[in-house]
Amino acid sequence: MVTASEGYPGPYPRGCEITGLAEAESLPGVAVFHAGTALASDGRVLTDGGRVLAVTATGDDLAAALARAYSGVEQIRYQGIHFRGDIGAKAYFD
Repeated sequence: MVTASEGYPGPYPRGCEITGLAEAESLPGVAVFHAGTALASDGRVLTDGGRVLAVTATGDDLAAALARAYSGVEQIRYQGIHFRGDIGAKAYFD
């Protein structure tokens, strides 16, 4: 699932600190991929794009993978974070 900046696909802020990445990545089967991020000189990870992160997960079945991915997203915080709550639902319920 993709997290996006507030305002995307229109104008969006940059430079918002992202927290919770280590917590998300510590969950079993969860991986976080960076897209619209930047590394500050002090080591903080900042938003730097409209589509900010992709949080993916594995599981014994699709339901477990979806639950893990959503658990990963719930750990991540930055100003104006947006993500869709229906990602994967169509494949799961079809």
